[in-house]
Amino acid sequence: MIKLDSRRECFFDDFLIDTSKTTAQLLTHKPTPCEIVFSHDSAWELGGSTYHNFFYDDGIYRMYYLGIRTDFVDDPNKRVINVCYAESADGLNWVKPKLGICEFNGSKDNNIILDEHFMRFDCFYVFKDTNPSCRPDQKYKAVGLDFEKKALISFYSSDGTHFERGDIITDKGAFDTLNVVFWDEEKEIYRGYIRGFHLPGDLEENDEYDDKPLMLPDAERNERIRDIRYIESKDFVNWTKPRHLDFGSKPDIPLYTNCISKYPRAPHIMVGFPTRYIERKEWTACFDELCGKETRLERVKIERRLGLAITDCVFMTSRDGVHFTRYDDAYLRPGTEHLTNWRYGDCYPAIGLINSASRYYTDADSELSMLCHEKALFDNVPVKQLRRYVIRQDGFCSMHAGEKEELVVTKPFTFEGDTLYANISTSAAGYMYFEIKSSDGKAIKSCEMFGDSIDKKIGFSDLSEFSGKEVVMNVRMKDADLYSIKFQNG
Repeated sequence: MIKLDSRRECFFDDFLIDTSKTTAQLLTHKPTPCEIVFSHDSAWELGGSTYHNFFYDDGIYRMYYLGIRTDFVDDPNKRVINVCYAESADGLNWVKPKLGICEFNGSKDNNIILDEHFMRFDCFYVFKDTNPSCRPDQKYKAVGLDFEKKALISFYSSDGTHFERGDIITDKGAFDTLNVVFWDEEKEIYRGYIRGFHLPGDLEENDEYDDKPLMLPDAERNERIRDIRYIESKDFVNWTKPRHLDFGSKPDIPLYTNCISKYPRAPHIMVGFPTRYIERKEWTACFDELCGKETRLERVKIERRLGLAITDCVFMTSRDGVHFTRYDDAYLRPGTEHLTNWRYGDCYPAIGLINSASRYYTDADSELSMLCHEKALFDNVPVKQLRRYVIRQDGFCSMHAGEKEELVVTKPFTFEGDTLYANISTSAAGYMYFEIKSSDGKAIKSCEMFGDSIDKKIGFSDLSEFSGKEVVMNVRMKDADLYSIKFQNG
């Protein structure tokens, strides 16, 4: 029996759906690219900026990212990585405060919070710890790769900008991408998602995949498949052994980043936007015709995969943090060809979701905004930047019907409340009819529903009679999408 209570239930998967009776299609949706919102034009970040992560904190968004001073193409062994900080009131207009923490070219008028004098590190991720037991001086926690120890280590801060180094979290993995850790209030555990490597076809939990794959020669390491692994902890000190994420029967494909977080409007559900790493093994005639041939050939001279690999992004979701539904039709594609795309480094979303006002109307529903960097990692381009992408609230997937009427049938569930709100979109000719049936044979039907709203009040007279009882919901729909439902009082 599924217990919904009054939480929002999103149709990101078939958790609530009786697939044997449902004819509507579970459909994925893509975001819309919009304006540039952030440019990396400071001297300490002109060589490249990546692994952006941000969160909302007491009236502002705090963003953390790597500012790289020497470009990979110039000399991959002389990159200097700084951790930089920016903030915003709305997630769209960002400022780089002059923090006075680290010196660059004789001045501390910059937004650098950690530099090479602190340690040689990479892949820095920050979160605000909402664990009630969290110490005040560790309110902001971070994780990053220690290059010297080849381990994932912790960092602590009381204010979000001045960090102290902590201890090793785990050394069983690679960690050479943005590793993610957060406190899960519902389960009262810290969840972590880290980079690993495994041999093709070898997904056994007890495999000897090599605890420190970064120590392998490039050629040997690149024969392995990049993967995402899960760890957890009760106290942020003692962590479980890394285990593979479970994608069911999906193909074993290389996943570079993970971008996993709790979905704000339904925090019992996790969403992820992993970058998918696709490496062609040889140069073909298609590469001759693909954009940016000259710079691609320069990267091949450094390491073949830097010119032959291409990345995009997919969407995935989970309810337990380990078993994921992954959709392999790309969520983000590299897009129309130009000089700085269709290469390794495309489609790396920042970790973070922004509740943003409608782009068009002051009285319209708010939207979800995501940020994604462009002008790829490994080229000498003037300024790398973040572009905003917009998608509907709850809009990653929907139950969809086209020109033919279709049916959505749920599994049995209970709810609390007297009113149903739904995130729906129909055409002018489209419609939805909702019906609630209890296990004792009683039923209630809505009037015809049409329109486009993220919180449409469904036209029932009163659902209080069904509150707390086992029910099934049927939805007849045509030329329409159903994104989420939520029962509540009033």
